[in-house]
Amino acid sequence: MHFTTLILALGLLWPVGPPPPEILRGWQPPPGPYAPGHRGVDLAAPPGTPVLAPTAGTVTFAGPVGGHGVLTLTLPGTGTPPLRTTFTPVTPLVKTGTQVAPGTPLAQVTPGIHCRETCLHWGLLRGDHYLNPLLLTNRAPSRLLPLGD
Repeated sequence: MHFTTLILALGLLWPVGPPPPEILRGWQPPPGPYAPGHRGVDLAAPPGTPVLAPTAGTVTFAGPVGGHGVLTLTLPGTGTPPLRTTFTPVTPLVKTGTQVAPGTPLAQVTPGIHCRETCLHWGLLRGDHYLNPLLLTNRAPSRLLPLGD
């Protein structure tokens, strides 16, 4: 199944909101596996904001990594290896192994050092390859407007 068709079939939701959150920092893929980059997007979200399952999946990790809470949701039927979406910094509300429906509260945003403002860092991976999580959202297409009069 083509990636775009797969995403439309999943019917994914934003992990915080509605309305869709402000994107504080976009995805900046690194030029190589160990090079600097931003391997996800930062969404504006104050502490305590519920983090919702963007689609049905299985929680495959919920716990601390490097002193910050992390939650990973694995998406079934998305190929081999399956897509995994990650959220940090959070306090998980569900345990590893929990199967969830779209919109299920998974965690709460906690203060962290990743953003100047409190945010939710949202990542997407297939195996060890990072992808842009905004591909999972239904966003209006960009429009170019003419310059000047």
